[in-house]
Amino acid sequence: MPIIKYVNGFLKDRNYTDRYSSFDYCYNHFYSFYKNDKINELSNEKNIEDSCYKLWFYLASWWMMRWSSFLLWKSIVFFQDLIKEISIMPKEYWEIDIDNYTDVNIEVLLKIRKILKTSLWISNNPSDTLITKIMLWVFWNIPAFDQYFRKWLNLWTVNKKSLKIIKQFYDKNKNDLDSFSIKTLDFRNWENSEIFYTKAKILDMYWFWKWYDKS
Repeated sequence: MPIIKYVNGFLKDRNYTDRYSSFDYCYNHFYSFYKNDKINELSNEKNIEDSCYKLWFYLASWWMMRWSSFLLWKSIVFFQDLIKEISIMPKEYWEIDIDNYTDVNIEVLLKIRKILKTSLWISNNPSDTLITKIMLWVFWNIPAFDQYFRKWLNLWTVNKKSLKIIKQFYDKNKNDLDSFSIKTLDFRNWENSEIFYTKAKILDMYWFWKWYDKS
């Protein structure tokens, strides 16, 4: 019951003009290239500026451009390397969700994490919070490892152990989590799109709203 309560609490506050919907608009952009088998076009001359803007704005709307972040001092051009790396990733990377966190897929998630970290320049020391937020917004294959999530599950970094703990949580709460069938909001027509939230996204909403409700 608490999972259903908190997810519904998040959805109740989601509307087309507030920042919660920026999840949807960012993911819709990247997912559309996956859906149409055009992932490689994310970084072409026509699309790379829009791809950088989508990611940049979403990061800004979820506090990742604050004073303490190295991103505050970067323009959208900084994200070009990252977008180019995403554009050459296999289609299968968009098909990982918490219910199929197999040993093989966990290794893939750790590989994605490493690629994104390198693309953001190791010297900037990009945090797991930033990396997992990008993975969530682009692929929706992992919850964001922010400070509240890490404290709640006592998970301090993204590794095999923490990903298996998340999978165990899903298995334990499978019936509640699988009961949701949520479509993203569409920017253009202010209606539901045909793109569904992943289980990782639903878990992220649950953990965020659980913290927000108690803060």
